[in-house]
Amino acid sequence: MSGIYVALGANLPHPTLGAPRRVLEAALGALEEQGIAVRRRSRWYRSAPVPASDQPWYVNGVAEVESTLAPAALLQRLHAIEAAFGRERGLPNAARILDLDLLDHRGAVSRPGESPVLPHPRLHLRGFVLLPLRDLEPDWRHPVDGRPLAELIAGLPADQQTEPLE
Repeated sequence: MSGIYVALGANLPHPTLGAPRRVLEAALGALEEQGIAVRRRSRWYRSAPVPASDQPWYVNGVAEVESTLAPAALLQRLHAIEAAFGRERGLPNAARILDLDLLDHRGAVSRPGESPVLPHPRLHLRGFVLLPLRDLEPDWRHPVDGRPLAELIAGLPADQQTEPLE
């Protein structure tokens, strides 16, 4: 339970790579090319946008990675990969070609005002993060309050739709 976990998501096709699932597979390769070793990954999930909207459903997953980078440098590398794939940051919760989020960095808890915020501030509210994380680390506990993953999943809103693809 002391790993580094990165969430991957996409709901727009890439101009050359195609469908979101292919984008995510390519993103795993891009992590490796940037010196971020992918140790394991969850299966892929299909999930409705959160908050609910008319945009396309997402493909999501979580990867356990290994890196010697400090959290801020790792997040900067993740953002650079997103940009290389054509991600444009604009409105929050907008559709996107690629989203890479640093969820947990070896259980670190950020101090107020520290960047990045660890653990990810909304991970406990998102089925498309918690369900893939369970594939990798079913005994994971939230670093701030110690709640087990099963309790976090049980507390998800009923309207969040997340289902495995594989």
